[in-house]
Amino acid sequence: MTMDDLNRHIEDSLKEPAFAEAWAESELAYEITRQIIALRLQRGLTQQEVALRAGTTQSVIARIENGEQNISIKTLIKLANALKANVSINLQPR
Repeated sequence: MTMDDLNRHIEDSLKEPAFAEAWAESELAYEITRQIIALRLQRGLTQQEVALRAGTTQSVIARIENGEQNISIKTLIKLANALKANVSINLQPR
């Protein structure tokens, strides 16, 4: 399967409501994870340092960064504070 084939398959699958919803959820989770990692690296912090600042463990930070653990809004705010960042969430009509 080529990338073009994969992209066409995804495009077709997105027409199915259940797939589209699952895709949107995973896309959002990926973007949040990407931002956490990027900010941590920009700040020159280790996972251990972020964990200490957020009141959690390094293994939790690793699981979050690996996409193995969903996070609550409360945890997201703790991580944002540890990274000296703000959280902004907006709901947009479809």
